[in-house]
Amino acid sequence: MRILITGICGFVGSSLARYFQAAVEGIRITGIDNLVRPGSEANRSKLRADGIEVFHGDVRVPSDLEELSAADWVIDAAANPSVLAGVDGRSTSRQLVEHNLMGTVNLLEYCKRHNAGLLLLSTSRVYSIPALASVPIRVERRAFVLDAKQPLPPGLSAEGISESFSVAPPVSLYGSTKLASETLALEYGSTFGFPVWVNRCGVLAGAGQFGTAEQGIFSYWMHAHAARRPLRYIGFGGAGYQVRDAFHPEDLARLLLLQIRDTQAESDRVYNAGGGAANSMSLAELTSICEERFGPHAPQADSRVRPFDLPWVVMDSGKAKRRFGWEPRRTLASILDEIAEHVHTHPGWLNLCEGMALKEEPYRVSTS
Repeated sequence: MRILITGICGFVGSSLARYFQAAVEGIRITGIDNLVRPGSEANRSKLRADGIEVFHGDVRVPSDLEELSAADWVIDAAANPSVLAGVDGRSTSRQLVEHNLMGTVNLLEYCKRHNAGLLLLSTSRVYSIPALASVPIRVERRAFVLDAKQPLPPGLSAEGISESFSVAPPVSLYGSTKLASETLALEYGSTFGFPVWVNRCGVLAGAGQFGTAEQGIFSYWMHAHAARRPLRYIGFGGAGYQVRDAFHPEDLARLLLLQIRDTQAESDRVYNAGGGAANSMSLAELTSICEERFGPHAPQADSRVRPFDLPWVVMDSGKAKRRFGWEPRRTLASILDEIAEHVHTHPGWLNLCEGMALKEEPYRVSTS
């Protein structure tokens, strides 16, 4: 089996490459990465040492993909993963669309040309911001919890947000590029006869993630706490009650492998993947864990309201469990243990992360 992984030198892409190489006998893995993000070069060296072929290229450039040999499957892990992309002054809206949408178009043309299947990594951010912002919640033990006594919108239950939850705009520019990519991918697959699986991923977390305040929040928060960097609870009263679930790239890789090996005719190709209610916590709860491990360091309260911020996002992956028998094996506690060990062994890690050596950034959650 031949697999092409885009964004292979990122946290998720490199993690998937290592998993597949160990799990699938005789596999040949090729990757492409534009090497823009800090840490990419280090990951490229490690991947090459493991015998994985890595090309320096950009999915936005069709000719870069033409140089790649044919693959049986493409895993699309290349994207600008920040919900602030296109509006934060670091990238323009056009750059976001070119990367997250036109890059997908170029990959779909590659799949069409080589009759390769596509595993598209999408995001929880395709779900409607107004609908999520109005989810009924209450405070319980320093965290927001779903208030199941109140009427819940379609697609929401105590298990979390399901695939049938509203995707009505606004969903952010970032979310809209991923939602449009999903639609195009499914249309290409149906029209040209190659398999497509869409996986709407929640927060991915683990050791070695180049976390920033906008993405990779669990890794960033623990490293920043240990390094005594300024931290802030922004919005929702400034108490840090906002909640996210998380899961490990190894569990995502298991789901992708199940999809690759699936031979049943199936029209439904969109699945949530996340840690679920059992693997969720608030920032305040995460801070308590950090204090136990690294000593006290109090975040500042900041009550300002910002667009795109949401109080409670937990992914319901029940559909993937029913279809593939998949659920995350790694607990959030084990993931945090893994990150904490990385904090101890890499005390200067944040200096390698994008802009963190010079900037104090506010808290922000995203998926990759």
